Amino acid sequence: MIRIEKIWRDVLMQTKATEPSFLSGRVNAYYQRSKDPRTGEHFIEGLSPAEGDIQLVSNDYLSIAGHPDVRGARIAALEQSENEMLRSGVFRFGEDSQCVFEEQMADWLSAESTLLSQSGWSANVGLIQSIATPEVPVYLDMFAHMSLWEGAKSAGATPRPFRHNNPGSLEKLVQKHGQGVILVDSIYSTSGTICPLNDMVDIAERYGCILVVDESHSLGVVGERGEGMVSDLGLADRVAFRTASLSKAFAGRGGIIVGSKRHVEYVKYESFPSIFSSGVHDYDIAGFIAAMEVIKKGNARREKLRDNSDFLRQQLDKIGFDVSASQAQIMSLVPGPECETIRLRNALESRGVFGSPFCAPATPKNRSLVRFSVNASVTRASLEKVAEVCAEVRDVVQADQWLSTTKKSRTRPQPKFYVPEPSLAM
Repeated sequence: MIRIEKIWRDVLMQTKATEPSFLSGRVNAYYQRSKDPRTGEHFIEGLSPAEGDIQLVSNDYLSIAGHPDVRGARIAALEQSENEMLRSGVFRFGEDSQCVFEEQMADWLSAESTLLSQSGWSANVGLIQSIATPEVPVYLDMFAHMSLWEGAKSAGATPRPFRHNNPGSLEKLVQKHGQGVILVDSIYSTSGTICPLNDMVDIAERYGCILVVDESHSLGVVGERGEGMVSDLGLADRVAFRTASLSKAFAGRGGIIVGSKRHVEYVKYESFPSIFSSGVHDYDIAGFIAAMEVIKKGNARREKLRDNSDFLRQQLDKIGFDVSASQAQIMSLVPGPECETIRLRNALESRGVFGSPFCAPATPKNRSLVRFSVNASVTRASLEKVAEVCAEVRDVVQADQWLSTTKKSRTRPQPKFYVPEPSLAM
């Protein structure tokens, strides 16, 4: 402990001599936040997985990254594009492959138009920057993805956070501050909770607000053909904008904005990320087109994903971990304080189980966690091993003392993976 404190003093002395205070203050805060003060361990950088270790860290929920149709489409497009012109996406129109993909996506998602972006982050930031202003209140679920918060910041708007998945909290804010933009996720990325979309749509319509739904974790996973929760619930005509990252179920690197033709054309030529960033490569677009077809026919993969998620959730619940909020392929163990999450991460990884550790700014301070992302290809034996390891480390990490565990007895019964209503799945 004394040696670690000496290292910190040496670092601080060096930065005082070489950096202006506005930089050194932020850099020093990072080092204090990202390392365990007791051991000096980095919060994210743990062990490297060995062969045979179980990794529940991938966003490729349907396990299609290696699908021969997807790989083949990318390879063929790469071999055929010797002279691909790299340019801003605003210059791609007409018979361009990007426009072909955008039209196919719009048809699949029961929308008038879509716009391909470089990432889910740029889609959200560019969209909110284009539709909000400093005079427009932006209402965000407290757990909304950071890209939505950054979009509000880029627009110069004042964020008005409301309690997670609480329509009453949202409505009170709208009554107080007036017409604005409402930002939610359909499935939340750290808890796996499901947004009450019908209630959010009703509030948006009642007060003349614009509703934006980030479908990053439901696109491909929810619906009869993976069309996402908005379409599955029959709300496509009532939600002004949908966005999604294509790095999840689409197993690529890109993002999408979904809306009316009028609005999408406006955003294309108004969004800074759209204007000032190079467009997506042709081979990525070819992969997206192939992935869309695989996803549409992927009911067996979606069913396996649901079964895997329900099984692991039930096992973790039996052990005593509180994963009651999760209704999807995402579930998290929440020690809370960062040092306790590092201890959990080490206990899991040393036994061959890898999740994704999250801390501030991805979570509120002292609400850090280890997230398990389930996929369609993980075996039942692997999930049983994860459960065995979690049971083994429960006492080691003193999980019975976590705030999330002590509240477990007061949570509602264990929910299952989101399953479409039969009447809406047609």
